[in-house]
Amino acid sequence: MDYQEGYVYHIKDEYFIKANDPNLMQNKENGNYRPTFYCMRDKRTSLLWLVPLSSRVKKFQTIYNKQIEKYGNCLTIVMGEYDGKQAAFLLQNMFPITEKYLDHIHTRNNNPVPVKYSIQTEVSTKMKRILQLHARGKKIVFPDISRLENLMLEETTSAEKSKHGF
Repeated sequence: MDYQEGYVYHIKDEYFIKANDPNLMQNKENGNYRPTFYCMRDKRTSLLWLVPLSSRVKKFQTIYNKQIEKYGNCLTIVMGEYDGKQAAFLLQNMFPITEKYLDHIHTRNNNPVPVKYSIQTEVSTKMKRILQLHARGKKIVFPDISRLENLMLEETTSAEKSKHGF
């Protein structure tokens, strides 16, 4: 599936099997495709970074408020509206994938539902900051994103080599 910037996707089960990370939010909840994931391209590696969305707004609003109270800001959660409902964008659970693991774009009445630009900007800014801190050895994100990034980059490299007959 081709990635389009500014939208939310569902991920193939195959990714979660390959990733084998107990800290990833699992793909299915009661037989539904959940959670949904906001998706952004990393210009440095061309991987896609996924941020789970949660409808458990009260739970994450409490965590968000505690972070604001303690640190003056909250880097790991963005609160906002998506598809007409309040949602929590959980940067604390973000992870990298390749396009081959995108299952389908989230739609309402067969139309893709975009994420508001202001939320896209906030998520992007905070994601860059989290990745900078991660590069300096700070553990902010629950999944092992270094291992997952290497796994996806190795897969991309292998796919390129076999495509070119190496």
